Amino acid sequence: MEAIYDPRRISAIEASTKSGKTHGCIVWLVEEAILGGGEGRNYWWIAPVATQADIAFTRMRRYLPRGMFEAARHNKTITLPNGAIIWFKGADRPDTLYGDDVHGAVIDEASRLKEEAWLAVRTTLTATRGRMRIIGNVKGRKNWFYRLARRAELGAHDMGYHRISAYDAVEAGVLAGDEIADAKEQMPAHAFRELFLAQPSNDEGNPFGAEAIEACIGPMSSGRPQVWGWDLGKHVDWTVGIALDQDGQVCRLERFRLPWRETIDSIQATTGSVPALIDSTGVGDPIVEMLQRNLGANIEGYQFTAPSKQKLMEGLAVAIQSRTVRIPDGPIVIELSQFEYEYHRTGIRYSAPEGMHDDCVCALALAVMHRSHVVMPVVVTSGIIAEIMRAPRMR
Repeated sequence: MEAIYDPRRISAIEASTKSGKTHGCIVWLVEEAILGGGEGRNYWWIAPVATQADIAFTRMRRYLPRGMFEAARHNKTITLPNGAIIWFKGADRPDTLYGDDVHGAVIDEASRLKEEAWLAVRTTLTATRGRMRIIGNVKGRKNWFYRLARRAELGAHDMGYHRISAYDAVEAGVLAGDEIADAKEQMPAHAFRELFLAQPSNDEGNPFGAEAIEACIGPMSSGRPQVWGWDLGKHVDWTVGIALDQDGQVCRLERFRLPWRETIDSIQATTGSVPALIDSTGVGDPIVEMLQRNLGANIEGYQFTAPSKQKLMEGLAVAIQSRTVRIPDGPIVIELSQFEYEYHRTGIRYSAPEGMHDDCVCALALAVMHRSHVVMPVVVTSGIIAEIMRAPRMR
């Protein structure tokens, strides 16, 4: 129940089908209404359509002791002794969800809910600062719930993230292990991953491939940086620096939001004499020039244009699919997994989905490109060790 009783205001829960998430959230919403409710205070259960909201309405009436509540079937409400009202609503007409002040809410089957409905429900909690639980199966990557879950997983303010697989439910005694084994054998692999493991299928449009990304995941290297790639934050983006060691493993990850002066100081202190390829697009150009004055020829700039970004991402895709780069689990993997490409008349456009970030992807791609250019150390087979400048000399 850690996922449901997360102390943060919003908890995003990607979960296996039949894992007990609906039952747990019914109990949570009743407790919210009893402990924090009062005369006329509203609490909502939102499902994609009214018939799905009926299921939770029926279950809650069945679970609550008789005499503890009054149920109105015509508008699907349950009124508690303290006057709090729990409403069960379908989200098929999002415009009807605006207007009320709501003190707590559950959004059920979130991956199948319209984004307009999520936005409407979110506004109802603004004045009350009400708490929310958002639950659902995984259904691909191209929906608002997947994007919200990734933001929560990356540590967005006052948001918790939890994943509950069928095997977690088996361990908790909610599901039977042999039933999960049967489902795995009988269902298509992509459907089993989504419905029982809470893992998104490999949607078209990702240039790297889910399986290839997974094959590159490993621990953070403790080796020395050989090259750095830096993507400079603009507006609300992060400044991200990623270093690779001599084996192509990520050995450093820096991720921050700072004023430009402090950003320059941080990059300078972190990079030192190690070769670095830095985003020099727009405001990045004078920053790169300043770093070049301070650190010398080991700093190079890279201008992002549609063709140059395509070249950069295709190089990263080759490295990932050939497993010549190793990445730690966390924000890099999350961004790689949600990254997209689209065909346009003028070429291929690479970017993160709307509202998401690609700073880690760009920093990693810069590091991979720079590593392919930096001269590698050579050991002479005669036993005489050649003293070779590993950087910043270029081929």
